Amino acid sequence: MGELLTISLTLCFLTAIICGTPIYAIIGGSSALFFVYISDVSMASVIIEMNRLANAPGIIAIPLFIFTGFLFAESNASSRLIKFSNAMLGWIPGGLAVVAVVVCTIFTALTGGSGITIVAVGGILMPSLVKDHYSKQFSTGIITASGSSGVLFLPSLPIIIYGMVTGTNISHLFMAGMLPGALIVSLLSGFGIFYGFYHKVPTTPFSTSRFMESAWEIKWMIPLPFLVIGGIYGGFISVSEAAAVSAVYALTTECLIYREISMDKLIKISIESMIMVGAILIILSTALGLTNFMVDQQIPQKIMELVMVNISNKVIFLLSLNLFLLVVGCLMDIFSAIVVVAPLIAPVAEQFQIDPVHLGIIFLANLEMGYLTPPVGINLFISSLRFKIPVIPLYKTVIPFLLLLFIALLLISYIPEISLFFLDILGTRVPLLQI
Repeated sequence: MGELLTISLTLCFLTAIICGTPIYAIIGGSSALFFVYISDVSMASVIIEMNRLANAPGIIAIPLFIFTGFLFAESNASSRLIKFSNAMLGWIPGGLAVVAVVVCTIFTALTGGSGITIVAVGGILMPSLVKDHYSKQFSTGIITASGSSGVLFLPSLPIIIYGMVTGTNISHLFMAGMLPGALIVSLLSGFGIFYGFYHKVPTTPFSTSRFMESAWEIKWMIPLPFLVIGGIYGGFISVSEAAAVSAVYALTTECLIYREISMDKLIKISIESMIMVGAILIILSTALGLTNFMVDQQIPQKIMELVMVNISNKVIFLLSLNLFLLVVGCLMDIFSAIVVVAPLIAPVAEQFQIDPVHLGIIFLANLEMGYLTPPVGINLFISSLRFKIPVIPLYKTVIPFLLLLFIALLLISYIPEISLFFLDILGTRVPLLQI
């Protein structure tokens, strides 16, 4: 009877998803009904999980990093960053394509959302790429593919949430994401260089005066990465404190120094960013309640038993995990996917002796690629709307970039040293603080 009821409730919620019901309502409603009709545990467990989340010591990092991202997104930071990057890299064949990858990566890492990057930065990059004789198809593809390439770099919000949900050291995750993230950026940039060389795209000769001028314009943005990264990995500040430093620094530079954000605009940014924070925290808290039900019903153990019976090889498990997470990345936003799926996968991966930090990088790299995977990768729809291109032709456009990301994904999955290199070299010597 319990199994029949579970199947019936699951079908109801799948129907709700298809009908467009908000994800927090689906997750929260399923948690409540499962606890009432199936579990012997009180439904108060969901509220307890919400309270535990609200009192988590690192929770303040989420609103502060989101606020920082919105400040940069609403200012002319992206224009200054593009100008500086182009002055530095424009002389390389395919230099502007490399600029597109680098700028999109930095912007996604800062804002925590690929959608914001495609809308804000893509709108500036697209005319520049087309003007410099890149085809519109290639330009759309590289912007769409680079829209989520900052997921593995500090101060990536998905890494913070993954660490909070799974109990993995967040500083370790940030360090582990550096080389895999650089691998993805290098492959995309390399493809841009190949395209520029093959199609003989004109380059921009290096100009010292132009470089110095653009560096002067961006001079107030340059110290921020060094303050945040150096502070965390130097052991001087925690991730939460780094979030506060980022918010104060962005507020000071964009409002008082560059003066690109007025008081009215600042109020609007504050409201919009906190709405996003609220949406993320609601999803996170309700999903933790659902995870609590799954743990109570020993679902991770049942999944583990099923996997161990059918899969005994670590290589096959990783391949199955990659395929499963690509589907998850297509169908769910990254925050929902993390809080719902990660707690179920972690204990199974542990049985195959996969390092928890390495698992986190595999997990996030898969979800990053899922944003680009047809038929329902979210970046495809955002690009379709932003650049006024039908979504079906975009499927063909992103295929070369998907192949590159899949190569990176396989390397990250099957060569753990890529993720764990800095931890192996510096882990015992550098004090890494928990959030």
